[in-house]
Amino acid sequence: MTTLSTPPTPGTPPPHTPPQTPSHTPPHVTPDSSEPPGTPALADRITGALIGAAVGDALGGPVEGYSPEQIVERHGGRVTGIVGPWNEDWRTARPLAPYHKGDGHITDDTLMTHALIRVYAQVRDHLDAYAIAEHLVPDLISTPRWIPELEAEALPLQRIFLAEKWLVARVHYGHVDPREAGTGNIVNCGAAMYMAPVGLVNAAHPRAAYAEAIDVAGAHQSSYGREAAGVFAAAVAAACAPDATPATVVETCLAVAKDGTRAAIEAVCEVASRHRCTESALRGLREAVAPFDTVGPLYRTPSLGARRPSRLHSIEELPIALGMLLIGAGDYRRTVLGSVNYGRDCDSIATMSGALAGALGGEVAVPTEWADRVAEASRLDLRSPARELTEVAYEVFARDTERHRAHASAFVRLTGRQSREVR
Repeated sequence: MTTLSTPPTPGTPPPHTPPQTPSHTPPHVTPDSSEPPGTPALADRITGALIGAAVGDALGGPVEGYSPEQIVERHGGRVTGIVGPWNEDWRTARPLAPYHKGDGHITDDTLMTHALIRVYAQVRDHLDAYAIAEHLVPDLISTPRWIPELEAEALPLQRIFLAEKWLVARVHYGHVDPREAGTGNIVNCGAAMYMAPVGLVNAAHPRAAYAEAIDVAGAHQSSYGREAAGVFAAAVAAACAPDATPATVVETCLAVAKDGTRAAIEAVCEVASRHRCTESALRGLREAVAPFDTVGPLYRTPSLGARRPSRLHSIEELPIALGMLLIGAGDYRRTVLGSVNYGRDCDSIATMSGALAGALGGEVAVPTEWADRVAEASRLDLRSPARELTEVAYEVFARDTERHRAHASAFVRLTGRQSREVR
């Protein structure tokens, strides 16, 4: 396993008033006040992760699919904040994807993340593939919502892309077992991009987050696409630990990841650990992930082997997001802007790295001017999903505690051990 040194402490973030703890705190769960001052509480970490993911998504959207060199040529330098659409005639420039990317609009990454939060709000417990079939799929096809990139109210199904439409085709129309419905889909980051809520509900318990995400993602993805969903959820859970750092997040990922996903993370983070500037690292990061990425050098012209199942390969987005987190030392601006300027599938890369940086630093880590502009442009309340998910996280933890006590009691009766020996 690659040993990663802890990066230097980032600069002081811009001043901002942290969010208030949600009013709904179950009476049997007492927030821990023993952590030293400055350690973000769970509610703050959840808010930071979800707002951070949405802002990263909106920043990366307009330059998605392009190379770092093309981004520099188009914008006269690196992207440093929210920019407008790549093509002014965005409705007709790409008929397959007639979306208004840019100007602070979130993309399908955030639409799917918020949809998964709504599933948690309904189930109010851990999720599995059947919860996706019973709640997420109906949400995508039955309730019109404001879609920023379409500048219209529409069904989420009309915005999500082909690999996500697979959920509806296989589960709703094909009646496939939800646990196996992801088999046969194009293997991409589609499931991983919205798995942050799974990590947040399992905050500070990465292996539980991994297991839950692997089950949830079975309805959507297979192979290394499903594996990436599990590892990303584990990374978010690890970022919520009180003593978390970018290095501990990566070490957790290496501990749970399998096959090509693990190898890709190790190769990318080996390069990232030698850099403190994303500009100097861009080429090296791409070269490190290239042997594991099936898409090929031209993102918009995938290779013949693109997105096929394999134990040897990995999606590109997650390893690069982790590499950017290391290079940026967890600082939100550096991490997310590095992800954006990497190009290729940079909205999903920035969604993932933004969630991780936001979980590490709390809401204060995310620049207020970006968050406010994205919320206004996308016509979204970015804090409401965080409040809802925080309530669910408290409730799930209380249920997990009761389940553990019941198991411990049964184990004592079965083994004759004293209760003090079973913790």
